[in-house]
Amino acid sequence: MTRTLRTPILPLFLLLSFCFGASIGQAAPAKKSARFEKSSRAKREQASNKKSSAKETRAEKNDRRAGGRKDRQASRRERLAQARREAEERRRRAEAARRAELARLAAIARQRAIDQSFRQEAAANVLRDDTTGEDLEVRRVAQAALGNHAGSVVVMDPQTGRIYTIVNQDWGIRRGFKPCSTIKLVTGLAGLEEGVIEPATELNKVSLQATTFDLTDALAFSHNGFFQRVGSRVGFERLSSYARQLGLGEPTGINHVSEFAGRVPLYRNERAILRMSSHGDDFEVTPVQLASLVSVFANGGTLFVPHLPRTPQENVKFKAEVRRQLNIPQEVLRRMLPGMIGAVSYGSGKKSHDPAQTIAGKTGTCIGAGGQWVGLFTSYAPVQDPRLAIAVVTRGADARAHLPAAIAGQIYRTLNYRFGKRGNGVPYTLTPEMLAPRPKVDPNTITDEGADEADAGEAAGVNTTAAAPTATPGASNVRQVLQPIRTRPTGVTTMPAKPAPNGKSPNQQPQPGEGRPRRVLTNTPELP
Repeated sequence: MTRTLRTPILPLFLLLSFCFGASIGQAAPAKKSARFEKSSRAKREQASNKKSSAKETRAEKNDRRAGGRKDRQASRRERLAQARREAEERRRRAEAARRAELARLAAIARQRAIDQSFRQEAAANVLRDDTTGEDLEVRRVAQAALGNHAGSVVVMDPQTGRIYTIVNQDWGIRRGFKPCSTIKLVTGLAGLEEGVIEPATELNKVSLQATTFDLTDALAFSHNGFFQRVGSRVGFERLSSYARQLGLGEPTGINHVSEFAGRVPLYRNERAILRMSSHGDDFEVTPVQLASLVSVFANGGTLFVPHLPRTPQENVKFKAEVRRQLNIPQEVLRRMLPGMIGAVSYGSGKKSHDPAQTIAGKTGTCIGAGGQWVGLFTSYAPVQDPRLAIAVVTRGADARAHLPAAIAGQIYRTLNYRFGKRGNGVPYTLTPEMLAPRPKVDPNTITDEGADEADAGEAAGVNTTAAAPTATPGASNVRQVLQPIRTRPTGVTTMPAKPAPNGKSPNQQPQPGEGRPRRVLTNTPELP
């Protein structure tokens, strides 16, 4: 009988189950370990990405601080933001330009209104002028030269003090103006007389930007620094004394009512001496005083009383009245002439040049009262035989362009046939060098006398404090050369009058005239 082999099923099943369980138990930890490793790798990559992103952000910030990276292309948002910023900047600039233009136009309108008010005031004053006794031809010429400008004109005889005409008598006699650079006539004369400017060596020279000025060129080109240095060495007291001796700060004695006495600084200010010497700060002068001042240089040191003959008898028997005889040597006065002639020939007053005769004068341009421009010109001609002294003062924006010199020049040229050189000798010796000076510096390098006023206003000026020594208060080593100011005596000091045109000596005493003022109205075109 055959034996059948039977394999036990249950033990085999258990063995297989045990083997399968063991294999599963070994595979699960391996799978779990793989998932953990994958998760850790992802976290590390994420941290690395965050770190690199932070680095890129810092780099972008650095790029923006440095103006942006050139190799980086801006995004659309950045381009839009940049466009908005540029548009805003353009709008801001356009608005600023618009406001500046409006301010400029408003300033022009204000200045035109001020100039128009000056012209209207001057025209009204001219209509009220008392022309009794004036030379009507000279007045007509002076009015034509002044035209529609706001100003005053004084024409007189520098040898006798006789007044030919005063156009706009209110401004010419009763109104004071800042003398500006015409005060340099006082400063230069004081510097020569006090030995600050040495006549033997031509002068103590002042250098500015490799340019050396002497007295002649300093007067001709109205150099502020030169006269500031001279004034600081002369000192406040002495400069004020010379100004009074030359007739400033006191009435001239003209036979017009309500004459303004002018003003001379009273209080010592060693810092203000610079502007006093060059710009005339704290001074006030009238056109009549300017005409009397320049007449001193024309007649050799005599200060006459300006006088207007009111009647034909007084006109025929006119007698000059001496106000003061200055104790100044003739050679000192002559030292001022080349600079005054140079001002007209090639300097700041060349608009008054007349080729038919030699004119000596001094310009002045600055900002006066109320912050408005004032222009002045005082002169006489012919130098060889002085017969006319003309002082012109104008106000307004056009005064800055040396308008007064142009007005005076037109008067000289028009009246040359009547008041030109007579050829009967000269009051004192004049050399050719005095009558025909030549500039020693390049005129193109000279700054106009009013330039510092325009740039910095009235309170600013040429800074020469370091180069200009200041005078010690209360101390002076200069010699006294001027006569003391005396009160005007009750009696009248007179000089013989010039002979009448017919050669007969006058024998009738002048009588003051009373008459109705004559009005001279002319429609004259504006001076070009």
